[in-house]
Amino acid sequence: MSRLRHPLVQVAVTVSLTVGWIYLFVTGTEVGNVTTVAVSGIAVLGASFLLAWGAETAEKDVPRSFAIAVLAVLAVAPEYAVDALYAWNAGAGGATTEACQQFSPAEIEAGATSLARACHDANLAIANMTGANRILIGIGWAGIAVFTVWRAAKTRDPAVQKRDGFLRDAVQLDTDIATEISFLFLATMWAFLVPLGGGIGIFDTLFLVGLYVAYIGLVLKSDIEHSEHTVGVPKYFQEWSLPWRPLVVLALFGYSGAMIFTAVEPFAHGLEEIGVANGIPEFFMIQWVAPLASESPELIVVAVLVNKARSTAGFNALISSKLNQWTLLIGTIAVVYSIALGGYGVLPFDARQGAEIWITAAQSFFALAILVNFEISIREAVALFALFISQVILEFALIRDLVVLPISSHDLLLAYTGMYLVIGMALFVQRREALKHLFGLAGDAVRTAMGREPIHPENAD
Repeated sequence: MSRLRHPLVQVAVTVSLTVGWIYLFVTGTEVGNVTTVAVSGIAVLGASFLLAWGAETAEKDVPRSFAIAVLAVLAVAPEYAVDALYAWNAGAGGATTEACQQFSPAEIEAGATSLARACHDANLAIANMTGANRILIGIGWAGIAVFTVWRAAKTRDPAVQKRDGFLRDAVQLDTDIATEISFLFLATMWAFLVPLGGGIGIFDTLFLVGLYVAYIGLVLKSDIEHSEHTVGVPKYFQEWSLPWRPLVVLALFGYSGAMIFTAVEPFAHGLEEIGVANGIPEFFMIQWVAPLASESPELIVVAVLVNKARSTAGFNALISSKLNQWTLLIGTIAVVYSIALGGYGVLPFDARQGAEIWITAAQSFFALAILVNFEISIREAVALFALFISQVILEFALIRDLVVLPISSHDLLLAYTGMYLVIGMALFVQRREALKHLFGLAGDAVRTAMGREPIHPENAD
């Protein structure tokens, strides 16, 4: 093996990508937005590779689903930080449902008073959260599916199915992700109810956080599977003996997590400042550009896995990220808000943000209808992306008065919600046997974890 290709050299080179950011962070050196975005962005890239290597190495000692769940939490930790900041500001400013009702939407948008600004921060917490969730599916799931099929020409990924017809090539997913999909389905169904309560409250927190805790408890009881596709740095570290191997995993997780957590927020904020300076509204930047930046580590990690012909692990990571954002993120921002408020409170949001939650839940519903048969075709990926990007473009055009539509921005969200639901429902009806099979697999996984015999043992691999 060439010395330059030695795994430890690869780790050292990757760590060097983060040195510039460490210097800026430790010394507190002030640089321009462009430099901040460049240096922090390179650090996020390096940290994402370290995170992927850590997760693959961990599969030697813990269930793969648990390793990927940890990866997903670390990769999207900056998103939690951004949302927590807005939720904290909303609570500290005294934003409650009753207090915010005294202001008009324009007054809240303008932040005319400190209380109005707090109400605006509450809306921004929801906007950032819904934007991140829709980006993860509209760009993440769709983009990675296309990337997987494209890379299969070189990686020979066995998960890619070549089929006749226009854009019919598909990525076949492992049925082991039935548990993740089923838990995500439950979270999505609950999300439709959230706007009806006028805010995010204790019942939302208890159900959604409880759902994620139950999921983690389940995957911890899964069997440890040794991948035959592990190569490069993870394979090298997996050959280390105890206790050095888990120490390396902890070091990779800890270092990459620290880099991502500290670098993504300045990266996103720098992009926001550049956008606002060029006339793009703050609200649009916070809902779309900042979440896109905070989701970048996750997308990079999944691209690394796909590049190794590990598309199943990649999609597992994407689904796990969606699950933890759709459960933990929603549940925890309500807790942060109440702490800042100084007592129990319901995180308020206006009718526009209620519609944002509905369209996000509807997009998730449609995406799950696609995955219910454990595959996603290029055609389906294009449909996911097209629906997502067309709504974002139309929203931007309305904000900048580039087009005139007979409906408001709020009505546009409801119209897209309807489209997602109609198409998703049609797919679920068409694939009802696949849905029954999915829930059967998930139910068997739960029974197995509880030490009981599965009802359909023939489905177990």
